[in-house]
Amino acid sequence: MLVRIRAFGLNRSEMFTRQGFSPDVTFPRILGIEAVGEVEQDPSGHYQAGQKVAAVMGGMGRRYNGGYAEYAVLPLERLMPLQTTVSWEILGAIPEMFLTVWSSLTESLDIQAGQTLLVRGGTSSIGLTSVAVAKNAGLTVLATTRSEKKKQALLDAGADHVLIDDGNIAEKVRTIFPKGVDRIQELVGTRTLLDSLQATAPKGVVCMTGMLGNAWSLANFEPMMIPSSVKLTTYQSETLDMSTAVSALQEYVTGVEHGTYTVRLDRVFKFDEIVEAHRYMESNAATGKLVVLVD
Repeated sequence: MLVRIRAFGLNRSEMFTRQGFSPDVTFPRILGIEAVGEVEQDPSGHYQAGQKVAAVMGGMGRRYNGGYAEYAVLPLERLMPLQTTVSWEILGAIPEMFLTVWSSLTESLDIQAGQTLLVRGGTSSIGLTSVAVAKNAGLTVLATTRSEKKKQALLDAGADHVLIDDGNIAEKVRTIFPKGVDRIQELVGTRTLLDSLQATAPKGVVCMTGMLGNAWSLANFEPMMIPSSVKLTTYQSETLDMSTAVSALQEYVTGVEHGTYTVRLDRVFKFDEIVEAHRYMESNAATGKLVVLVD
């Protein structure tokens, strides 16, 4: 399947791959775990030329060349058709960000209205989206940031409580909810995971979704460190169920089009600014999604 790439979002996993930390990746490799564009040529005849599509995860930019390109050859099974009039820069921010949120919250955490959710690493693009989606689903949402300057962005996204994260927030959480919270989406990763487990209510669930802390493993971890009755799970893109993800993505894109959801863009780069874009991503200065426009 030949796809003309119009825009793509930047993801920290691509930065890790570039730095040589992603396992089983051989170089040279074109990065990019997501992209949006139009079908240029489909030998299978499944799509007509010009059909808008998103291509996301499933080995893109790792097992085979990804979306950092003007044209990309991608597997048919990774393409997700879309009907929308939103701009390419907005559409480019959505696929990986939303599908990570959707799968993490609904499949791994099984969120339900009336529950409490802590989004740790809230001012990332995934964190801000998680706050909005969970609030819209009827949850009470707590979110963390390391910067007072970013607190308002979380409140604007719908967070009920914002905590300044110094690495130890379990006690802060329990001053608001003495028994802990029902669900935690851990986006910082292994650096704060043990503390997040201590902020979880009995029979609560923690989902390890991201690694904003740039640490892949947890030294000297023992299973008995998990509090009794608290459950620990993960989100991994390889488990994404395409049979349900396509309709979920279209529903979210339509929600953006109608104003139900807001996509927070931090910066939009041109295709020839990709080096600058990666440097900016590494600086951790962004509040929201970084997108590259190919045209």
